[in-house]
Amino acid sequence: MAVPKRRVSHSRAAKRRTHYKITLKRPVKDTDGTWKMPHTVNPNTGEYKN
Repeated sequence: MAVPKRRVSHSRAAKRRTHYKITLKRPVKDTDGTWKMPHTVNPNTGEYKN
């Protein structure tokens, strides 16, 4: 089993963790021109995927 030779410092671990971000979903323009969140039903027309 591989074992680290030295302890990872706090700053080095924090630098690695900076890439673990949550990205929020962006609204998309629907076929009728209204904005809606992706993978949801259009509140105006009641349609999902055209």
